Amino acid sequence: MSDGDLIKLYSKQILALAAAIPHLGELDAPDGEAKARSPLCGSTVSVGVTLDNGVVANFAQNVKACALGQASAAILGKIVKGLDRDTLQRGRDQLHKMLAEQEAVPTAPFEGYEVLQPARDFKNRHASILLPFDASLAAIDDAQSD
Repeated sequence: MSDGDLIKLYSKQILALAAAIPHLGELDAPDGEAKARSPLCGSTVSVGVTLDNGVVANFAQNVKACALGQASAAILGKIVKGLDRDTLQRGRDQLHKMLAEQEAVPTAPFEGYEVLQPARDFKNRHASILLPFDASLAAIDDAQSD
């Protein structure tokens, strides 16, 4: 990877997001919890959720990932409250298609992921970017398994 590629990949906007991840920490009494890990890079995201009628009422996350994974966690953290599992799954699917298949930016409320379009060319980073979704979906599944 050239220096120019790194500069393009880790733009100021991505680094700003990575530095301001909302909802860091843990919930006192989550309904569900999950941890997702990228075997390729070792990045991890742990999520705790509480649900109210199937939608995320409260959310906390611990993020140990590259700047792209952190930026993804920041974007999702800003919008996750009030979303249900189906909406989160749709966002994850659209983000995956944006990254892997060069498709359009995810639709609302996930349009903030536009900033991660430069990561399309770096397949080894895709799993890290998807981790916040994977952990959130698994935490919701954990909460609904009771």
